[in-house]
Amino acid sequence: MAQEEVVKPYNQEEGKKQQVQQMFDSVAHKYDALNRFLSLRLDVLWRRKTIKLLAKQGVKNVLDVATGTADIPIEINKQLPNAQITGLDLSNQMLEHGRVKVSKKGLNDKITLVQGDSENLPFDTNSFDAVTATFGVRNYENLEKGLSEMLRVTAEGGYVYVLEFSKPTMFPFKQVYNFYFKYILPVIGKLTSKDPKAYKYLFESVQSFPCGEDFLAVLRRCGYSEVRCIPLTLGVCSIYIGKK
Repeated sequence: MAQEEVVKPYNQEEGKKQQVQQMFDSVAHKYDALNRFLSLRLDVLWRRKTIKLLAKQGVKNVLDVATGTADIPIEINKQLPNAQITGLDLSNQMLEHGRVKVSKKGLNDKITLVQGDSENLPFDTNSFDAVTATFGVRNYENLEKGLSEMLRVTAEGGYVYVLEFSKPTMFPFKQVYNFYFKYILPVIGKLTSKDPKAYKYLFESVQSFPCGEDFLAVLRRCGYSEVRCIPLTLGVCSIYIGKK
């Protein structure tokens, strides 16, 4: 099998991990506002639905990788107020915005945010009841290594929840979606962000990322069991669930 091209935000010379960190540091100041605007606030509903599935497990100790500005830890707290949540991200600028949000909500005793590498998690094996990742695994430099690390730190019998963009297939929604992502979104990003390349990268990374059955196959290779996929909004994104 031919090796897949690694899509990077800026150039092919530097490592993807360093470029992703640079990219998110540069857009952190407008990340939340742009997410809400560009997705018509659907991103809020997608996150909420993912955590509703998690909440059914009654978990007490959760890790959110690629946590960004802590939207998922805050949503987990809403639905599971007794849970202890750790959020980890490569970008310290994103985390700084997340810490402000967590502090304003008085959740410093429930949510801990740490800087770290999702592909080399600084936690012991079997440390968490569940692990989540939303719109983050697409940015891994080594996808299987990152997914394997998420599984490693999950307790036996626990679940991993991945929310990620996918590719719609229904005509004509597919064509409209691709036009918006490829042409409209980068223009909006250019007008509103200091880093327009970040939004060009978004389209390219989604196009190259395995989705649906292809992503489930990757999860199986990494050792996950009982894997399943739940498409959302005509396939714009999907929730993937796997068990340890």
